[in-house]
Amino acid sequence: MSAEPTGAIDSRGATREVAPAVSVIIAAYNVSEFIGETLASVFAQTFDDYEVVVVNDGSEDVEELTRSLAPYRERIVYLSKENGGLASARNMGLRAARGRYAAFLDADDLWETDYLRQQFEFIEREACDLVYTDALLFGDSAHAGRRFMEVAPSEGEVNFRSLMRGECNVIGSGVLARTEALFDAGLFDTALRNAQDFDLWVRMALGGARLAYQRKVLVRYRYRDGSLSGDAANRIKRELRVYKKIGESYELDRAQRAEVEAAVRRAERELNLFEGKSHLENGEFARARASLAKADELQPSLKLKAARLLLRVAPGLLLKLARRRLRAQT
Repeated sequence: MSAEPTGAIDSRGATREVAPAVSVIIAAYNVSEFIGETLASVFAQTFDDYEVVVVNDGSEDVEELTRSLAPYRERIVYLSKENGGLASARNMGLRAARGRYAAFLDADDLWETDYLRQQFEFIEREACDLVYTDALLFGDSAHAGRRFMEVAPSEGEVNFRSLMRGECNVIGSGVLARTEALFDAGLFDTALRNAQDFDLWVRMALGGARLAYQRKVLVRYRYRDGSLSGDAANRIKRELRVYKKIGESYELDRAQRAEVEAAVRRAERELNLFEGKSHLENGEFARARASLAKADELQPSLKLKAARLLLRVAPGLLLKLARRRLRAQT
């Protein structure tokens, strides 16, 4: 593991004793193709009281990464470690950070030029512990061109209940938070390879931190093949693991525990629906019936009952209808 330099590097590349207002934390793993553009968006900010901490999380493309970072090496704090996942990389960056606020940016996402200024002014004005913003989606997705909050909405107050219900959805590259609040909440859980950010936001909410958001589109969020999002089934399984961890590990009152249990049921239903559709597409009608039956038990639905009936009497017809619907959506 290596770390350099020890002093704070400001946005102009000067080492200084006075701590910056914001530490920008960028975890890098096999992103040499994108990180140059990402850093360009950071150094184009209209707000300049910040440092940039880049953590190389054991990248396999280290030679390409070195070339991509070369134009910025005098303006960043560069850390390197064995691969341990996003949580461990962000935690390493936070422990090296000197800013009273921390901003997270995925190494393939981009900030609009006024991102830091808008976020800093908001968090100072509203005296909250964390603020996130909206983003424009781009890249390899049918959602490209839409706003993040269209796809994953944020409505009402951000608290434990709204996070568990999916009423408020935080985008990591849009987060600016008080560094002390992140440490008070215990930082990111390195045992979680995915959804560790959601877990931290929940812990912050449980601990009394104030979370808020802006609807301004200040981030560009990139979808790409091979990203951490993975396929739908794996995404749901990751969510289930985090929900179960919250239910098993945190001190919750009766209402909070009921919210966790409801979130688990919703995720298990979604997983069974997804698996049922996959089994149907593969002609595995008995397995499809079993998955849809479990989904219907978790949340009864007339549509599911009709689908289960068709699976019994005319599975070929249901498969044809499902494929026709899929073609209409693509």
